[in-house]
Amino acid sequence: MGFTSAWSISAHDDDFISALAPRLLLLIDAEQDEPLARERWDRWRREPLPDFRSWWKPFGRVCRSEADTLESFLELTASGEHVQKLYDGLPPDDFSLLNGVWDRIAGAEDIFLSVQSKEYALRVFFHAIGPARAVLLPGWCGNFLLTSSQVRQTLPAVERALGFTAEERAQAEDQDWLEYGDDEESVLDGPLRMWRQAAADARGLCGVSVTVY
Repeated sequence: MGFTSAWSISAHDDDFISALAPRLLLLIDAEQDEPLARERWDRWRREPLPDFRSWWKPFGRVCRSEADTLESFLELTASGEHVQKLYDGLPPDDFSLLNGVWDRIAGAEDIFLSVQSKEYALRVFFHAIGPARAVLLPGWCGNFLLTSSQVRQTLPAVERALGFTAEERAQAEDQDWLEYGDDEESVLDGPLRMWRQAAADARGLCGVSVTVY
């Protein structure tokens, strides 16, 4: 069965970040506090997956010797049930990510958005950069809400996580199996651009990884 996912990082003024905080932060905390999620995170840090060509194929993933480790990583990097509620806008709260966050974006420069069919952009991003870099990023598995002050505070760590030498960049690109259009930003470029831009503009950031349908 197919699905479509979206990972977005959008820039907003602090007033909007403050208004969104009561809705989103509790959901992110709930994702992070789940014991199984923490177990999956710790396992990935201990056992990063090998070259994706040994376990991934279009329209299905194959793995033999690392089956349990692979399944754990796939579950870790799929959209969680808590943050998913923000996208769905389920009763009694009809606020949704689509109408309440994405529709407020004034220009394309204010958002990084990766929409994927039968894949999660966050999954590819995490595998490409590896756990040692991913642990430097704030929030939980691509989900975060930061004020402008927090963006500035976290920028050095994000620079360390996503700043590559030429050799490191080539290695990361080699483990990114997404296909990009001419005007589509890669998962290795969009997040750092958004952090730098938001820090320069004194704005906050909202990151969410969800299943669209």
